[in-house]
Amino acid sequence: MSVRYAILGLLAQQPEHGYALHARLQALVGGAENWDLKPAQVYNTLARLAEAGLVCEEAVEKGGGPEKHVFAITPAGQAELLAWLQSEEVQPTLHDDIFLKCMLALSIDEGLARRILQTQRAALYRELHRVTTQRAEADPTRELGVILLHDKAIMHLEADLRWLDMLEARLDEVRRQPLPEPPMRRRGRPPKSFPSIPDSIPKERAP
Repeated sequence: MSVRYAILGLLAQQPEHGYALHARLQALVGGAENWDLKPAQVYNTLARLAEAGLVCEEAVEKGGGPEKHVFAITPAGQAELLAWLQSEEVQPTLHDDIFLKCMLALSIDEGLARRILQTQRAALYRELHRVTTQRAEADPTRELGVILLHDKAIMHLEADLRWLDMLEARLDEVRRQPLPEPPMRRRGRPPKSFPSIPDSIPKERAP
């Protein structure tokens, strides 16, 4: 999740200081176990947003502790947020580190590739157990959005586990094929191109 736009979205609801923004952001994603967002990241992002004119300091709260600088979104920030909300969001689907590890490991040792798959499968099952447990503990009357986020994560994890099974079942076939290579580049200068000559040249008419 983009901290920049998450902060703008929360400030569009109401002005807030950095500490409260950090707490609300972590609550939004279901807790620190889902996204360990550091307070310094929130404060640094607020400073950059203020420098860009997307937020402004509205007030300073003084109490028994340190001063709390309250920020509000500006019209420019509203426009930036709206543009982001309406933009397309497609996650990369063919950038997969496990695939890369297995393809490279096959050229070294088939046993190594299989151990990589076993390690990854165990890690996915641990994560699936964690997310499923967290989803079961969520209150559907107050945390339906977070539950739906967990549903998406569970579906992705289950799909990854099915893909690992497919890859392991056909690992021998993959191993027998050479690693993809880039196309051969022709050496030397490219051939000169000449203008095409028509099949027949019209004769000049006699005066």
